[in-house]
Amino acid sequence: MPHRFELWAPTAHRVEVEVDGSTTAMARNRARPGWWEATAPADPSRSRYGFRLDGDATLLPDPRSPRQPDGPDGPSQLTDHSAFSWSATPWQGRALPGSTIYELHIGTFTPEGTFDAAAARLDHLVELGVDLVELMPVCPFPGNHGWGYDGVSLWAVHEPYGGPEGLKRFVDAAHRRGLGVVLDVVHNHLGPSGNYLPRFGPYFTDRHHTPWGSAVNLDAPGSDEVRRYLVDSALAWLRDYRIDGLRLDAVHALVDSRAVHFLEQLSTAVDALAAATGRPLFLIGESDLNDPRLITAREAGGLGLAAQWSDDFHHSLHAALTGEARGYYADFAARPIAGLAKTLTRGWFHDGTWSSFRERSHGRPLPVHRIPAHRLLGYLQTHDQIGNRALGDRLSAELDPGLLAAGAALVLTSPFTPMLFMGEEWGARTPWQFFTDHQDPDLAEAVRNGRRREFAGHGWRPEEVPDPQAAATFLGSKLDWTEPHRKPHAELLAWYRTLLALRRRHPEFTDPDLSTVQVTFDETDRWLVLHRGHYRTAVNLSHEPRTVPLDTPSVETLAAFPSSIPDGPSITLPPHSAWIGRAIDHRP
Repeated sequence: MPHRFELWAPTAHRVEVEVDGSTTAMARNRARPGWWEATAPADPSRSRYGFRLDGDATLLPDPRSPRQPDGPDGPSQLTDHSAFSWSATPWQGRALPGSTIYELHIGTFTPEGTFDAAAARLDHLVELGVDLVELMPVCPFPGNHGWGYDGVSLWAVHEPYGGPEGLKRFVDAAHRRGLGVVLDVVHNHLGPSGNYLPRFGPYFTDRHHTPWGSAVNLDAPGSDEVRRYLVDSALAWLRDYRIDGLRLDAVHALVDSRAVHFLEQLSTAVDALAAATGRPLFLIGESDLNDPRLITAREAGGLGLAAQWSDDFHHSLHAALTGEARGYYADFAARPIAGLAKTLTRGWFHDGTWSSFRERSHGRPLPVHRIPAHRLLGYLQTHDQIGNRALGDRLSAELDPGLLAAGAALVLTSPFTPMLFMGEEWGARTPWQFFTDHQDPDLAEAVRNGRRREFAGHGWRPEEVPDPQAAATFLGSKLDWTEPHRKPHAELLAWYRTLLALRRRHPEFTDPDLSTVQVTFDETDRWLVLHRGHYRTAVNLSHEPRTVPLDTPSVETLAAFPSSIPDGPSITLPPHSAWIGRAIDHRP
């Protein structure tokens, strides 16, 4: 049947589309400058196609390709999204406030590394008690395995994971179990392998530069169409795949000097789609700027994102638990318990304070009376904070179960939106390392040497840093699903399930009013008590027992790790322990 093909190629003089081996000349669309169009016979779910520019013999994939069956360098393939049979029960959506997020990587979550295999493990997440599953990027990238942050083709799905149909089956399976799905997307750079966008138009600009080279063109000539390209891609995930929310990678690298920032444009479009579909849809940004404008409503002059990752909370908690003081942990490790108390009550550690790592002041205060705490994500571990270490070592490689339990208690009873990283809930001992599968030998060697140089300055010998290109690095990063059934993993898993059940059962744990949160602590004795209304979370991070005042005459224990901690107006916590309880009001 006839199919309409369209392409934005503003500098081209001649454009052809090849569909299943037959070539058709494209004509300029006079109503849309820079766009070309043609109608050609095609199967809406099977035909393969590509474009040729100005007589060049190279067949280029569609920048808006819905499928890349042979990878980033192959031809595109049409996909009929209407042909998928979604479950009969309509999905009403899952809002972000009050939810807990579980971040996972499809390739290492299961031995098989596919959407279908991950879907078969969703009951574990239901039993755990999380609400939203966040998938690391799934756009096509070189080879079979990688983190996904070097993807291209922002409408397509990595074929080794299961392609478009596999992602839809996963989302449908999650929705049937009451789980929402968040997708990690990358707008700040593409490729480098398989990135043909510069052949078509000014998708990038030398006006700004990022750690990955020239910036995505958000404010130079031609940027209207580039912004539309990114917005339309985001809407396609939410609409065609019924994704519930997007995590936007490194939004601080989206350099935009225009009056209406790209993120404001994107959040406006997502809100409009949410209104049209009747489902709550949301955007979560990754940013290290500590700028409240990102998560302030557009009506109040902000950019309108629903939430952002909060690395300050992670760094404070990590420093308090481990004592690590290298790199960006230095500021947080100076007085770690006090720093943790600050982030728990004020959202950020750096709110205009001096950052020794940056050698300048950083951030600005979060207006805690105006911005709800669920707009900040709180976490003990993430793919970044594990995988960007030299050995990809998790906290479980260094901390005993008691400290892991204390960290989990603070994350899951904090006022923030909690996020877990796959395997964290049972203290997985498998590392999660940086791995790639670049097919270009020169690029593979550059990545390998760059990784070794990165850690050479921190005392690591080259042979100690895992080779990103080695299959063993990838395979060794897969979760071991026999662990949750063995000690000590089973006890920690039970603790996480208990914490998540408490969070659902007691509304005060999801109260987003950060201004009501109080913390008492002792830096020297290394204990801290988090006050959430009538509820208390007490942790002892020291090697000695500590008697901790709870500022209430009588309490009821809700959970404890270890489980033998008695009640009392003051409780004595064993070394490396956590306790959660509720104040009892004896007034008549």
